Amino acid sequence: MRHLNYTHLLYFWTVVREGGVTKAAAALHLTPQTISGQIKLLEEQLQGTLFEREGRRLVPTELGRIAYGYADEIFPRGLELASVLRGARTHGRRSVTIGIADAVPKLIAFRVLEPLLGGDSPFHVICHEGPLQDLLADLAAHRLDLVLSTSAVPTDAAKKAFNHPLGESEIGFFAARALASRLRRGFPASLHDAPLLVPTERSANRHMLDEWLESLGVVPRIVGELDDSALIKTFAQHGVGAFAAPLAIEAEIVRQFDVARIGTAQGLKARFYAISTERRIKHPAVAMVTERARRELFVAAD
Repeated sequence: MRHLNYTHLLYFWTVVREGGVTKAAAALHLTPQTISGQIKLLEEQLQGTLFEREGRRLVPTELGRIAYGYADEIFPRGLELASVLRGARTHGRRSVTIGIADAVPKLIAFRVLEPLLGGDSPFHVICHEGPLQDLLADLAAHRLDLVLSTSAVPTDAAKKAFNHPLGESEIGFFAARALASRLRRGFPASLHDAPLLVPTERSANRHMLDEWLESLGVVPRIVGELDDSALIKTFAQHGVGAFAAPLAIEAEIVRQFDVARIGTAQGLKARFYAISTERRIKHPAVAMVTERARRELFVAAD
């Protein structure tokens, strides 16, 4: 065997990373039959079997694990090179593609990414918003350089990613001025049976908020559950209910939505993370975002 077919190796690597032939085919925009056929050719070239079945799952054989180990060093670097070259062609500006988990407030996302948009050599910034799990899959496939999130990736997660804490912010409750004035007296007990706008159940912030309210014995009247943090603030602006938000963006919230703070939720803090495939940050945009956020936007997390 003089020359390894790297296209076949790429297909094999993608099958392992995506967890199956069908998912790999979708990621590569090919048919499952094409993927399976190319892996068969790679097995013939390597003179061995790369996968075996465990129940309904395909898992790498010993040869497959060896091949994957090398492939996992080859292709991330190649994809990184493609991203750098693609950025260099974007009107002479460096490019960075960022995923923003839908639980991250839009104002926080802007403040975190703002350093990339100015200075002597601004980046060409491409943003995608969605559920964290979908964004992590895109990050693992190197379709994203960075993910912003309100929750860390579990240490036992299947996809390799590293958490870079940006910091934390105390949480405040806000409402339209008339409602805020009424709820300010006796806060936080005043939230009992008060109209409240909250994130949906799939948000880590929702679980944190529920636990805090339960610890106080306070049961608000939930009038709306919304994924979009900007939509929550818009509803609140029109007097629908109160909402919780990080105090790191209090000035922008008050100015933009004409609301007032009711009070500060003692002991309740929002944490923010940059998630990347780099254990040690090398990408210049990711380094700029994390450094500025830690220094200027948030307080250091415990």
